[in-house]
Amino acid sequence: MARRTNNNTISDSILDQLLAGNDPQALFSKDGLVDQLKKRLAERALNAELDHHLEHEDEAGNHRNGYSRKTVATDTSKLEIEVPRDRRSTFEPQLIAKYQRRFPGFDEKIVSMYARGMTTREIQGHLREIYGFDASPDLISTITDAVLEEVAEWQNRPLDALYPLVFFDAIRVKIRDSGIVRNKAVYLALGVRPDGTKDVLGLWIEQSEGAKFWLKIMNELKNRGVEDVLIVVTDGLKGFPEAITAVFPQALIQTCIVHLIRNSLDFVSYKDRKSVAAALKAVYRAESVEAAEQALSEFETGLWGCKYQAIGHTWRRHWSEVIPFFAFPHEVRRIIYTTNAIEALNSTVRRAVRTRGHFPSDEAATKLIYLVLHRLTKDWKMPAREWYAARAQFAVLFADRMKAA
Repeated sequence: MARRTNNNTISDSILDQLLAGNDPQALFSKDGLVDQLKKRLAERALNAELDHHLEHEDEAGNHRNGYSRKTVATDTSKLEIEVPRDRRSTFEPQLIAKYQRRFPGFDEKIVSMYARGMTTREIQGHLREIYGFDASPDLISTITDAVLEEVAEWQNRPLDALYPLVFFDAIRVKIRDSGIVRNKAVYLALGVRPDGTKDVLGLWIEQSEGAKFWLKIMNELKNRGVEDVLIVVTDGLKGFPEAITAVFPQALIQTCIVHLIRNSLDFVSYKDRKSVAAALKAVYRAESVEAAEQALSEFETGLWGCKYQAIGHTWRRHWSEVIPFFAFPHEVRRIIYTTNAIEALNSTVRRAVRTRGHFPSDEAATKLIYLVLHRLTKDWKMPAREWYAARAQFAVLFADRMKAA
């Protein structure tokens, strides 16, 4: 019988030295031998990284400059790591990067499961069943809470100077506030760059919307580098037109046609919905503003308009934000009519939120939604199929502003 080859690089004698005098049951516990090894190995690797940086990165005259302390979460506890510094502050650690608060390992698995909508109890059971690892709910919360620093950095990152299109949308989330579970709105801003690629500009939680709230968001976007927005598509958000024109006076405000249709069908009994939706097509598919207004008048005086008068009132109330749509050619209309990206975002976030019931705080809701967005948007690399035709139209319709980009 062939003898089993030992491929381990750590000799038994070294293991005997490490285990001498240690309680075997405490090896993997908080601050046990495994945590001590992680801390020592991490600090040694960071020092080796700095030595390499000083020797090989054309850092003549640069030298060590003490240490800074950093707390990172592991799969069992929190570790305080001493990170070496250099005099010129040009050292960028790779093992534990700047702003990284999670030790590489099980933590990524936990964050990934959390981003897919699993609760802390579900993650705990999954780790126990698959890996035989017992992680407390408090530990899982500690690991996922480290994401909040990433959220703050992401929410304050610089943005592009021009976004031809920005879509604003909201979903409702139950969040505990002062001992009461309230229905709060989570607002998402999805921007489309001049090359057609998409970017989630930020997320904001507010109990009620209004001009002051939207003005704060517009100023935040401007302070982060946004100089111009061509078209903003919204769902009739209260106070929004005044806020957007105060900060981006040249922006065109367009009510989302899809949302307007959905709002209209809320007034309609289920058996009539297909017929009413078909009748509304004559309005939003009209060739011009005049033709659209004529079609709306005919709808209001027709069978469905008389039966569901609230629909006509809804369209009239938003008409000033509907009519910009008819000034554009069909290539642009298809882009601003709706966007599959914002619909995909909302549906994915809703699925993750649904498993929660409600969140204990705004921070908990923000943390989960950020992780869902981060996971979903990693695959956003190509522009929409219709974008190239729309961009050619934008280059004519907004010539000077597109050139500035």
